[in-house]
Amino acid sequence: MTTAQTVKVQLVRSPIGCKEDHRATVRGLGLRRLNSVSELQDTPAVRGMINKIAYLVKVL
Repeated sequence: MTTAQTVKVQLVRSPIGCKEDHRATVRGLGLRRLNSVSELQDTPAVRGMINKIAYLVKVL
């Protein structure tokens, strides 16, 4: 039985005033409001999304 690796991401800055594609990336990660936390599978696609908006999120 294998367990999938996960990563927890928390939105720490507001996406108001950011580029539209950065806002879409925040929503794509499942983050809605400030301090919301989303637990996602640790894949290269998710890592790329986190790197794109690294100034808005914190990895827990």
